[in-house]
Amino acid sequence: MEREMTKNEVVLAEENVGVVQIADDVVAMIASLAATEVEGVNAMAGNITNELMCKVGVKKLTKGVRVMVQEGKVKVDLAVTMEYGYNIPATCKQVQAKVKAAIENMTGLTCSDVNIRIAGVRVR
Repeated sequence: MEREMTKNEVVLAEENVGVVQIADDVVAMIASLAATEVEGVNAMAGNITNELMCKVGVKKLTKGVRVMVQEGKVKVDLAVTMEYGYNIPATCKQVQAKVKAAIENMTGLTCSDVNIRIAGVRVR
C-alpha cells in the first residue's frame, strides 16, 4: 500500500510491519550521485544561492536537482555542467537511464521523467 504524506516525503507502508518514509532530499541525492557517475558530466549546477554557499564551505549534494513525487511516481529535473568534448545527447541518455535505474532500484518508486538542462560546459 502506498500513500503520500506531505510534499517532502513519500510513505511506503506495509501491513502490520511499519512505515518507511523517504524524504524528497534522499531521492534528490540518489539522482545527483547517479548523474555525476556518468562520464562527461562534470558536476551538478545550482542556482546562485547554492553556488555562493559552496564557496563559503557549505556543500549541498542535491544542488541542481528538483524532485516531485506524486502517487508513487517520481519526476526529476536535473541541471548539469558537462565536460567539453562529450556528445551531449548520448551523455544525457546515459544520465537519464542511470538516474531512473538508481531511483527505482533504491526506493521502489517508479521514475516517470528525468529532465535534463545543460547549465554549462567546462573546458579544462
